[in-house]
Amino acid sequence: MSEKWNIGSWKGKSIQQAPNYHDVEKLATVEQQLYNFPPLIFAGEARRLKNHLAKVANGKAFVLQGGDCAESFAEFHPNNIRDTFRILLQMAIVLTFGASCPVIKVGRIAGQFAKPRSEEFETINNITLPSYRGDMINGMEFTAKSRQHDPDRLIHVYNQSASTLNLLRAFSQGGYADLHKVHQWNLSFVAKSSSSRYVSICERIEETLAFIEAYGITSGTTPQINETDFFTSHEALILPYEQALTRIDSTTNNWYDCSAHMLWIGDRTRQIDGAHVEFIRGIENPIGFKASPNITPDDMLRLIDIINPNNESGRLTIITRMGVDKIEIKLPSLIRAVQNEGRSVVWLCDPMHANTIKIGNYKTRSFDQILAEIKIFFAIHRTEGTHPGGLHFEMTGQDVTECIGGIQGISEKHLADRYNTHCDPRLNATQALELAFLIAEMLKNERTSNNDCT
Repeated sequence: MSEKWNIGSWKGKSIQQAPNYHDVEKLATVEQQLYNFPPLIFAGEARRLKNHLAKVANGKAFVLQGGDCAESFAEFHPNNIRDTFRILLQMAIVLTFGASCPVIKVGRIAGQFAKPRSEEFETINNITLPSYRGDMINGMEFTAKSRQHDPDRLIHVYNQSASTLNLLRAFSQGGYADLHKVHQWNLSFVAKSSSSRYVSICERIEETLAFIEAYGITSGTTPQINETDFFTSHEALILPYEQALTRIDSTTNNWYDCSAHMLWIGDRTRQIDGAHVEFIRGIENPIGFKASPNITPDDMLRLIDIINPNNESGRLTIITRMGVDKIEIKLPSLIRAVQNEGRSVVWLCDPMHANTIKIGNYKTRSFDQILAEIKIFFAIHRTEGTHPGGLHFEMTGQDVTECIGGIQGISEKHLADRYNTHCDPRLNATQALELAFLIAEMLKNERTSNNDCT
């Protein structure tokens, strides 16, 4: 792309998955309101995340990215925000202590309100209406009024995101993230799990906390004990919203999308000559893109060169979503192509999206298949001599029954008990933490064999 970028240059490109707003004047009014609103995040915070991701790209850290498939207006509650933040903290502590590796925490939160859809319309009882596209676009209720694409929802998204970020900052900096508290939560999980396989990691955490306290390093003397960095991310799908929150940073004179610290584009919107790629190539935030089995090495390299032409470490994350049956076939050639060209990227594994199955009326995912893809992801990187940079989960801190398997023994017959998702099935808190304990051992082995995170 040799054309000069500007904040609206994406409008001259073909676009996929765009809302069909009938009231153009109303959309323009909403966009102007968003332009006048304060930024949700600050450019310096996005730069800090990019610096952390540069360490991941160099094999010195690991990324844990997780949260709701799609946030909703109806489930907006401080307890839900707290529980998602809490489970990500618990997972990060287990991974950090299990592998002696810094873990960068990135939530799919405070902006993840829209989802691409494979079908523009759906039909029920011979009535055809627009598909539900996430609360950012329309409502779940199957009525003509609810399914209409409504620009006012963008204002609702902004307000809910601002409130969510305010609470997340309080949690991350106000003592809720204290290592001792998080460890006590993990001990409670181990006791309930009736499994001894997790005890050794918890014992290591106990020993480490006791050691640092013996040297007088406590919550009162060292902020790092009771504070943590926590970043937000979402798919940059609805470009009018993203453009309205994109601002020039006064210290660098560069453009930053101030709706989130990190943005990614999905597998359905990563067309090289498309609007979404055009928009994100001009912002300085850390950027990701999803890579399914249908991406070729040549297309991946072209995307990398468009989004990260200066080969800046920490700028670009590739989130692979291959599926347990295709990852061994597809991923190695992609890694080799990137390595051969000397490109600096962070590799994340999304083991959720390509492992979705249908059981009766429910979409679900198998804990065993999710774990299997993660294991293969690690094994491939070990073979290729590269760093498995992190994991990308759809998960919740709530006790839902949307994915089968795990130590709770959730089976097909339990799906209807608490199937609450507005879109795709999520790991519940227990399943997510169980995965963290299992992955910690993999990370430890990778660190030992490749000298990563040291």
